[in-house]
Amino acid sequence: MTVRRTLAGLLAAGLLATAAALVPTAGPAAADTTDTGTGALPFGSATTVGLHNTYEPAAYPYLAQSLDTGTGMIELDLWTDVVTHEWKVSHANPLGNSNNCTAADTPAQLYGGGTDKNLEHCLDDVRVWLGAHPGAGPLVIKLEVKGGFAANLGMGPEQLDTLIATHLGSAVLRPADVLAKPGGGSFATVDEAVRAGNWPSRSALAGRVLLYAIPGTVEEHNPFDTLHTDVEYGRHLRDLAAAGRIGKAQLFPAVHGAAGGDPRSKYTGADAGLRPWFVVFDGDAATYLNGIDTAWYDRSHYLLVMTDAQNVAPRISATDPSVDQARARTEQLARAHASIVSSDWRKLSPVQSLVLARG
Repeated sequence: MTVRRTLAGLLAAGLLATAAALVPTAGPAAADTTDTGTGALPFGSATTVGLHNTYEPAAYPYLAQSLDTGTGMIELDLWTDVVTHEWKVSHANPLGNSNNCTAADTPAQLYGGGTDKNLEHCLDDVRVWLGAHPGAGPLVIKLEVKGGFAANLGMGPEQLDTLIATHLGSAVLRPADVLAKPGGGSFATVDEAVRAGNWPSRSALAGRVLLYAIPGTVEEHNPFDTLHTDVEYGRHLRDLAAAGRIGKAQLFPAVHGAAGGDPRSKYTGADAGLRPWFVVFDGDAATYLNGIDTAWYDRSHYLLVMTDAQNVAPRISATDPSVDQARARTEQLARAHASIVSSDWRKLSPVQSLVLARG
């Protein structure tokens, strides 16, 4: 029997509940001038660089400063606060915010004022920043749903879709957008669409955002939780498509964890039908490079996010490698068919802004 969780209630008893103002940068870091012609690449045929746990105050005083690096991906960790029905953004506290989001309405507000805001305000910051930098992107937003959804308490995939649509609007690249055929009509599943090469070009996605979700570390280790984020959102996506309401979906579920073969084979029984709704894969870079056929992802035009890029042999600094080291690692993982190379290289704008041909 599937167990729905109320993680905030489970953990509340065990957890305790002014960033300095900086002068804003002039704008996103320019892409390396040696990486030419990448705007014409389909979204799934490029390799970019991403930032791990971008929301943390220790990473940047303000979320907009991470976007100023020109990064291709930011990450937000979410908690479902079922008491207040708010989506909290923090690393370890399910009942409170600890982040660098400012709830900006104007570009000037991105770099000042109070922080520690709910998810909707982090998305507002992204929307305002993109509005001030219309040529930037596409940007990927990775959502780690730390404790999983709580749909039975009004904090499930449907509510998250509504929040994203309200605060990012038409900037979101939705599954429905990937399903739509250029000449009219629609592919049956996102797998079919992506295998047919139906990703828009990077230039067509300027100012746009793709969001994907993975199960959270707490959720994956919670013995009372038998319905993880990937399966729950995968079912949601499948059911919306069957009901003719696929346009409501705002994000892509991701298969979490590097594994050989087709990792979607872990969805079995009644959930085997979820497999065609997964085209994003997220896992450890060193594991992917240890005998896994990563070219399969590239041939299929799936998005492959390689995390902890620094741990691929020979290891380099997790936070402060040289530009040459970080660029060489990015190029190595691009050849290994990564779509996004994720790390904590927060100070390396010349690397964060790289766009390379994949493979």
